[in-house]
Amino acid sequence: MIDLAEDTRSHPLLRLGAQPIALTAAALLLLIAGVTSIAIWRAYTGAAPEADRVVASRQLQARTAQASEQLVEKTKGLEATQQESIDQLQVVQDQLQTMKRLMAAQQADTKRLSEQVASLNESIDGLRQSFASARSTDVETPAVTRRKPVRHRVHASARKRSRG
Repeated sequence: MIDLAEDTRSHPLLRLGAQPIALTAAALLLLIAGVTSIAIWRAYTGAAPEADRVVASRQLQARTAQASEQLVEKTKGLEATQQESIDQLQVVQDQLQTMKRLMAAQQADTKRLSEQVASLNESIDGLRQSFASARSTDVETPAVTRRKPVRHRVHASARKRSRG
């Protein structure tokens, strides 16, 4: 046992383990010195991470609000543009319907006029055939015409010359 007592006296590090209050006091002093140095460093530089974080979060909120407002404005602009496009499309559709109606009416008029022209052509063909058949009956039966005597013809031509 004497040997063990001599060993503890010769090693000073083993003596610290034997005195836990001194070890705890030293750790506490180191901890207080560290916290104090951090507090002094923050006060000296003026930089507090919490304040920086608050400022950064406020800037982020401001940017987010601004971006939201821009999105709302752009959305309203898109809605207005879309409504204008819808109105223009409606006008074009109305014009197309009007054109279709006019085209249908024009086609009906064209068909009616075409039928009238065909009817007139048939009537003209009928008249031609009737006229041709009337001429052929006239050619077959010679017409009897009286001729004026030569004396009257000479006097008539002399009168025409004197008048002219």
